[in-house]
Amino acid sequence: MAKKKEGRESGKKLRGFTGECDLDGGYESPIKTFHDISFKNIQSLVAASRYVQTLIILTVIGIFLRFYNLGFNSLWLDEASTYTISVKSFADIWQVTASGEFNPPLFYWIEHIMLMFGNNEVILRFIPALLGVLTIPLFYLIGKEFLDRNAGIIAAAVCTVSPFLIYYSQEARAYMMMLFFVALATIFFLRAMKSGSLIRWVLFGIFSALAFWSHFYAFVMIAALVLCALIEWAPRIQTQLKNLTMLVAGVIVFVVLSLPLIIVTLQLFVLRTSSAPTYGIQGLGIILETFIQVAGMNEIAMCLLVALFIVGIIQAFRIGKNKGIFLVLITVLTFVISYILSFRMPMLPRYLIFLSIVLFLGIAVSYRLVYSLWNTRAVVYGFIVVLFVISAPVLAGYYSGYFFPKEDWRGFSAALQEKTLPGDLVVSVPGYVAQPLDYYYSSTKAQTKESGATTAADLENISSENGNSTIYYVVTGDISAADPNGDAVMWLKNNTRLVGTDATQAIYLFTKS
Repeated sequence: MAKKKEGRESGKKLRGFTGECDLDGGYESPIKTFHDISFKNIQSLVAASRYVQTLIILTVIGIFLRFYNLGFNSLWLDEASTYTISVKSFADIWQVTASGEFNPPLFYWIEHIMLMFGNNEVILRFIPALLGVLTIPLFYLIGKEFLDRNAGIIAAAVCTVSPFLIYYSQEARAYMMMLFFVALATIFFLRAMKSGSLIRWVLFGIFSALAFWSHFYAFVMIAALVLCALIEWAPRIQTQLKNLTMLVAGVIVFVVLSLPLIIVTLQLFVLRTSSAPTYGIQGLGIILETFIQVAGMNEIAMCLLVALFIVGIIQAFRIGKNKGIFLVLITVLTFVISYILSFRMPMLPRYLIFLSIVLFLGIAVSYRLVYSLWNTRAVVYGFIVVLFVISAPVLAGYYSGYFFPKEDWRGFSAALQEKTLPGDLVVSVPGYVAQPLDYYYSSTKAQTKESGATTAADLENISSENGNSTIYYVVTGDISAADPNGDAVMWLKNNTRLVGTDATQAIYLFTKS
């Protein structure tokens, strides 16, 4: 019976598809297991395999794109927050998380170690950039395990030139670390689903835990993967009891490794959903904005990539029902959960960065339709070229500073340093924007005083208590989230005048009228 089912599934996989596209022309890798790894076999593989050669080229391109101008932009608020937390001890970093920080401690712990090598933008962004590069071959392996090597190399190509992933590879936040570990978890999930190997389910649990320790929202992808396994096994659950036991073992590993963080997460979830969010994207907007940002803030590119993704889903269902379910279930479940939570807590597309795995996988699978119409290896290379062309204008804008500009705290602080005189008071509005300001601005060197304010009452008290001092107010758009009533903004309009901005016009400097 098992063989007959396998045969029917195999026949289903070939429907609408004429022959396998093999860039290697029949060459088989001499490396089948870890025991086969040797210099001679590696040399043979690199010399003969077009897949390996292409992957190496993509990785080298990825290194350039992610490390080029890594320190060009100054740290913005969230990155400065990373620094503020990372300079603390390991125990204090955990205490910050347990006390209400909405990000797990793993990334901060690693950044704490990185700060031993220096303190600048490149040091703080080095780990995300490195993991961004290492994610490229992981996308290849995901595509290879999900379908074939062609899907793998196309998925790796999308990853290489994705403006969305490049941007977060150059940001000192945990998003690329989450994606890296989720990608590893996905690889071992796909392999475990094929083999039922206990060690692979255990590795799935380990990497899932590391993803969760990187960012809380990784739990959505982990839960979606487990649900995919249960749905695939549901029709024949009695014959899948052994595999189900292995899955449970992987889940237990995840729970055991994540238990301290799970307890904290539940407490933070109650805290964060206790009131309506004051920033972020709500409702269906989170879905549209995620697609737009993944496409590099380019609506034309978004339409092309979404079209390829839909074609890929259709092809996945034609190849095998479970493959289509995999793509649809993870996408829909992620968006549904994000839609619901967007009304209870801040929701932003970067939290959904793991969804790029499924989106890029769907785009990669779409090559099958073109190959069924035009039976040539050029289809795979053509897909890679098209993806590069789609991303090129956005990347050109990004590296020129036109797209995705970050607040120029470095330049703003230098100008403020020259403007202020000994005894002046600098007020950060809201108070927490003092983090990026103080990374570059030295009140000790300028012999000034600093304070923070969030509400109109705070501003009035500071003004009354320092009536004879020159007061400068450093203001960003974050005040709208910190003081949603708008009282602080109104106070500034009535009592101050604008005297400067940063290069991106995202940071404003006011002084008393």
